Amino acid sequence: MSAASTAADGDGPVPPPRRSVPGDDATAPATGGTVPVAGGVDTIDWPAGVPVAEPAEPVVAEVEHGRVRWDPAERRARASQSFWTAVVGVPAIFSVLRLGVEAGGELQTTLLLVANVGPVNLLAGFLTTAARLLSTGMVAVFALGAVLAVSADQLPPGTRRRPLFARWADITPAWVVLASFLLALITWPLLYLPLLLPAFVAAFQLRPARLHERVLPRLLIIVALLAGYGWLMLPTLREAVKQGDEGLVLALLVVPPLLALFIAGPLPGLVIRPLASVTEVAVLATLVWAAVPVISTPVLPLTVTTVGPESGPTEDVRGHVVTTDDVNMVILQEQGGVRYVPVDLVRAQVLCPSEEELPRHQLRIHDFHVEDSLLEGMGRRVRPVHRIDAACRTAL
Repeated sequence: MSAASTAADGDGPVPPPRRSVPGDDATAPATGGTVPVAGGVDTIDWPAGVPVAEPAEPVVAEVEHGRVRWDPAERRARASQSFWTAVVGVPAIFSVLRLGVEAGGELQTTLLLVANVGPVNLLAGFLTTAARLLSTGMVAVFALGAVLAVSADQLPPGTRRRPLFARWADITPAWVVLASFLLALITWPLLYLPLLLPAFVAAFQLRPARLHERVLPRLLIIVALLAGYGWLMLPTLREAVKQGDEGLVLALLVVPPLLALFIAGPLPGLVIRPLASVTEVAVLATLVWAAVPVISTPVLPLTVTTVGPESGPTEDVRGHVVTTDDVNMVILQEQGGVRYVPVDLVRAQVLCPSEEELPRHQLRIHDFHVEDSLLEGMGRRVRPVHRIDAACRTAL
């Protein structure tokens, strides 16, 4: 039996298979001849003008001893899997924690809430409360990372390892940074929006020298920008001065624009490493502290239900309605415990704000309350806040 391979239809020979190990001396003759196969064990007659498959090139990768080089596609797949795991898992964990906290730590009450609170309620509650926390963390990381990155670039190569926030800022696309500032712009209270000015200048390293190459026009542009900001905030500043006890508000409205003029630019090399360590710990601690309201915010609306017979005394039950059926209305009381109220005894029910929603400042910025975000302020223009019901006031 000949070792030569033939095509299935008998038209002619098939090119020999590609050898896995290069280095054989035999090559295909250009004008016909014999070609060794299987390492020279046998030969075949090869017609002239028919190309022969070249030997495979070896794939050699230098790998350090004890380390495994991951394929880039596999690394991207792992990163994508981790990302979507975090996207799905973090809201689920926070939602379960919120139900446990709202139930007062009681197992049976937690199970009752899990059985009656839908995932849409949990997701909506998580997004409305966590969007502000998420944008705060991203803005802080990008602003500090940009300052640390430009400072580390001034050091000799190989002197120090780049700080963590600087590496994050280097690999983050500009559109992600802009999206984080936009999210903060619409979710932060107006009182804290001036803090975005120095943060934005730091994140994009907008030095005053970039406004104009000549000094005089540059100064005129800066004065015009500060004048516009002052015109916007002047009525609020006047009202804060009249009230006399709004020092924090004055500082938050006046200091950030001035700080934006000097925050960009490299820092001295001696303070980079201590500042990087301190800021990383501070940002992490701040996010943990700010996550407490996210976990403790209720996922059910707060109501006051008036209960009593038609001709008799009534009682106001303040709490969150878990579910209602043909027999009972289940209310998670604000002071703890679950109460089953017969539906026939329910006389009235009103929606009430929680104590955290009550305003603490009597200041406005052009008809927007300083404690409202832009979204909340626009919502109040469409649907003005109604007066708090007397039942809510007496139950406070």
